[in-house]
Amino acid sequence: MTVWFDPQTAQSGAVQPALPLVFPVADRPVAPRPAIDPAVRNVRRIRGRNAYLSGLAAEDAVVRIYAGRGVAPLARRWRGSRAEIDLIFRDGGTFIFVEVKKSRGFDTALLSLGRAQRLRITQAASEYLGQSGYDQMTAMRFDLAMMNDTGAVEIVENAFAEDE
Repeated sequence: MTVWFDPQTAQSGAVQPALPLVFPVADRPVAPRPAIDPAVRNVRRIRGRNAYLSGLAAEDAVVRIYAGRGVAPLARRWRGSRAEIDLIFRDGGTFIFVEVKKSRGFDTALLSLGRAQRLRITQAASEYLGQSGYDQMTAMRFDLAMMNDTGAVEIVENAFAEDE
């Protein structure tokens, strides 16, 4: 916005410039982006698809474990505005929000769940409860289910308790 003042008439005003503004571009050449080899692109696509499918298999295994305990899933891959919650169960009056991690080993899976992701998941859980008609005083628990390369599953109940 340009502001002006005319001392002869003692009037001031503002002029809004027309948008969009055009800014000068530096006179340096822009290097072209290197082309990605189709073979590399294909490898990335295959790796991504394999990671997606192994994540689904890990979630299926965790659902079977909770079903063996007599707990049925309420939702799978529930998407809120802040994050996605992999699995949601209800055991009596307690909601169980489960984050599933598939990794080479349990240690790397445990380390891959950072503080920022835990915060996003807890915010998404609050959003889920609000949309489901429950208040924030509803009993809830956050579990971490980890699967290693051999297909073994380990579940850490109340895994987010260290943040409190």
